[in-house]
Amino acid sequence: MAANFPKLTPAFTVRVAISPPTALTSTLTFVPFTTGGTIVSHPSYPIQLDAAIEHGADYIRAHPSGKHVLLDVQSVARDAKSGGLVRFGYKGKIATGGAAGKVLRGEAGLGETPFGEAFTVVEFEAGTGALAVLEEKVYVGSGRFVIEAGKPVIVEYLVSEVTDRSLD
Repeated sequence: MAANFPKLTPAFTVRVAISPPTALTSTLTFVPFTTGGTIVSHPSYPIQLDAAIEHGADYIRAHPSGKHVLLDVQSVARDAKSGGLVRFGYKGKIATGGAAGKVLRGEAGLGETPFGEAFTVVEFEAGTGALAVLEEKVYVGSGRFVIEAGKPVIVEYLVSEVTDRSLD
């Protein structure tokens, strides 16, 4: 019955500027974040966050099948309004057969990859204050890459809260 399936409520747009990757092993790649990343709430989302990512990295592990890679991201962001720190992390998968795979292999040209090849489960940790409620929620994201000449590669995620109702 469709009425009992969870719904997705738009919550955040995340934009992460990344540095070139470094291979740690034959199957593990380290991708540090550069300055300029943000986590910004969707205008209608009741939890407002406008945070700058201060530190972070992605550890990308090649899956033996070669059809996808596994993501493990840990970062810290600072909310502009409260000044509070938030740990932002996610685990996910990127399919390697399409445009996102070309970015990962260094074969992509300028432009944007489509959404639908990278998916994540997102977690926040905020401790106390108004943002602590983020810890109680379940979030998922769909991502893409944005490549512009002379700029760091951007990983952009549209993150939604998983709920039993739509907040819009």
